[in-house]
Amino acid sequence: MDKLISRRDLEFLLYEVLEVEALTQRERYRDHSRQTFKDILEVAHKIAVEHFATHNKKNDQQEPYFDGEKVHTNPEVKAALEAYRQAGLFAATHDYELGGIQLPYVISTAYGAFFKAANIATASFALLTAGNANVLRKYGSPSQQKKYLLPQLEGRFFGTMCLSEPHAGSSLTDILTRAEPQPDGTYRLNGSKMWISGGDHEISENIVHLVLAKIPGGPPGVKGISLFIVPKFLVGEDGRLGPRNGVKLAGLNHKMGYRGIPNCLLSLEDAVGELVGEPHQGLSYMFTMMNEARIGVGMGAMALAYTGYLHALEYARGRTQGRRLSDKNPASPAVPILQHPDVRRMLLMQKAYAEGSLHLCLYAARLVDEERTAPTPEAAQQAHLLLELLTPVVKGWSSELGLKANELALQVHGGYGYTRDYNVEQFYRDNRLNAIHEGTNGIQALDLLARKVGMQGGAAYKLWVREIERTIAQSRGPGSELKEYADRLEQALNTTTEVTQLLLSKAAEGAVERAFANSFAYLELFGTVTLAWLWLQQAQKSMGREGAFYRGKLEAARYFYHYELDKVPLLAARLRRLDDVFLCPEQDWLAEC
Repeated sequence: MDKLISRRDLEFLLYEVLEVEALTQRERYRDHSRQTFKDILEVAHKIAVEHFATHNKKNDQQEPYFDGEKVHTNPEVKAALEAYRQAGLFAATHDYELGGIQLPYVISTAYGAFFKAANIATASFALLTAGNANVLRKYGSPSQQKKYLLPQLEGRFFGTMCLSEPHAGSSLTDILTRAEPQPDGTYRLNGSKMWISGGDHEISENIVHLVLAKIPGGPPGVKGISLFIVPKFLVGEDGRLGPRNGVKLAGLNHKMGYRGIPNCLLSLEDAVGELVGEPHQGLSYMFTMMNEARIGVGMGAMALAYTGYLHALEYARGRTQGRRLSDKNPASPAVPILQHPDVRRMLLMQKAYAEGSLHLCLYAARLVDEERTAPTPEAAQQAHLLLELLTPVVKGWSSELGLKANELALQVHGGYGYTRDYNVEQFYRDNRLNAIHEGTNGIQALDLLARKVGMQGGAAYKLWVREIERTIAQSRGPGSELKEYADRLEQALNTTTEVTQLLLSKAAEGAVERAFANSFAYLELFGTVTLAWLWLQQAQKSMGREGAFYRGKLEAARYFYHYELDKVPLLAARLRRLDDVFLCPEQDWLAEC
């Protein structure tokens, strides 16, 4: 049994639901076909199985370490990323002239799921490098692209993103790293950066750090943040590596998961940096990488949930314990625990969360392709707005459901699940980080409610409603067996709209804190309705089809509508109250517990 991601499910979502084959009619993707997509997915799966999955447990047990001069990682990490490089996967989505094959982003996201499920830590080197490269492709000068972009697309240089600082965390307004301009046009950076994944190692020839810093005299707050390229080794105009730059490793952080990628505290000591684009525009530039990373984090959370589910399913099929509820004979042979209703409950929940989140992540990736290649500017703008709206949901809600799924996978294993002999224990620890990575889920919730649903007069929210209403209408045809689901989803959607309007109106009247204090409940509400919408789409494509695969889809959709969507009225009631329980001005009582 393949225990990474179901390839049958990937094919169903890609071709039957998202209809990605239609992308091959676009100019950018016309050299591709369903066969080329299949071929690259096969290659990626083979590399993930043979080179990534094989050292996942070793990565967890033998963390990177610093000997005072160099950071040491397991040799299998470099070998796996070399296989990834040789397959041309670093540059796959880029232009032909950059060494890419102009692969649709949705296909690269799909094959990326294999690597994340196989080994989330090793896969993160590639994810960060891809995001770094895309920032430079969009905003870097021709000289910067030659020196730093092309080597990343070749897989010779790796990339990072350096945002947080020890004192500031996610509050980028408060960063202190300074960039002093020099007569030669470069800058000297001084400060420190915290939680930098892949911040120092010996795997690649060079590391390209994208660093947020402030130029003295600039505007206060985030409006004064600029973006700089700060390489580990200086790079000449001819591409040759020079001396070590002033980026020093101050220490390694030891996390509960993702242990195979060094997570670093970096010290910048007169480090030479090159300004990217215009001064004081750094945060807007960095959002290219941050939003991509947020989709990547959501995809990683989904992948860990999915592989955890498949591991739990295999275990439940083979583990015998107890008897059927109707069997009162103690002499009867024990049955596989898969036959127990509560185990089936936990497996069905995992299936609904993992397969629903996979659909959500792939849908977001499909929107990226629409934004880039839609036949009209209007269609491209609509895709952009929907993607903006859904990005905090992809990151935040996928990582919430992913962790719940892994918790259930542990429970299916019983006592064995809490031992290191079984992989689900590691999946849970790895996935726990995704609720924090790239902005905590509380930040994602606030971004969704306080910014995204109201942006441009609610334009993105209205598009989301329109798309859901289209799916509802398609489920109400004559004789449709999905009318009940369509009615329930319509009611949940109307409730969400009513609550959204209430919260935004209260915020506009000045009750900002009361309106947004329960934003996490809003994320749960919005995420639940979104996944219900996607599950209705999957049910539409499965209705009337023969085979266990489609029956499983219909059962997962039935579970979601009977158990998950029922949470909407409770969440809505909580939000309507504008509850101030989290706004208590006196916090001394917390110390008296």
